[in-house]
Amino acid sequence: MSLLSDDVRARLTAIYSGGDRHYHDLRHIETLLALAEENAREISDNEAIEAAIWFHDAVYDTRKADNEEQSAELATELLAGIAADERLGFIAAMIRASANHRIPASMQAPAAHDCALFLDMDLAILGSPAEEFAAYERAVRREYHWVPEKEWVAGRSQVLRNFLARPYIYASPQFQRSHEAAARSNLKRSLAFLNNGLA
Repeated sequence: MSLLSDDVRARLTAIYSGGDRHYHDLRHIETLLALAEENAREISDNEAIEAAIWFHDAVYDTRKADNEEQSAELATELLAGIAADERLGFIAAMIRASANHRIPASMQAPAAHDCALFLDMDLAILGSPAEEFAAYERAVRREYHWVPEKEWVAGRSQVLRNFLARPYIYASPQFQRSHEAAARSNLKRSLAFLNNGLA
């Protein structure tokens, strides 16, 4: 079963198919849904994870800083009456957590475990093969086409350094095993290119 009606799914599909979406598009959602399917046995609430995946980038305006909050509110609005309030709160909390990719301190197991997997799936691209990671970076840059190169390099470098400064980029043991090493390699290489003016 799914918490998303056909109408809601169609609305979100249209949003993710917008011409301004170069990475945060329908392919991104489909990739996360496939990862959720692969990890289904590890997830306590698969329907909540599916909903969080569909809604987490529903509002995506690169000129604004409240996209995750707006996406969480959209999920709460469109899923009201379909999911219980506590479940809606969990879905919204996961979406908000995708702003900084950190599990909320107040979240307890098993919700925290599900949230960790959701956030790690969203960051799976960081630990992808080098060519795939490079394509991701080009796509994200296109989404921020309006940002001057100097500001882009400074901002992107800070994002990469913040991830590299963490003890682990990924929150779940399985993604730490499967993606951590490759992600660190990709981010270090990207940071070096940015610092040398090659990106």
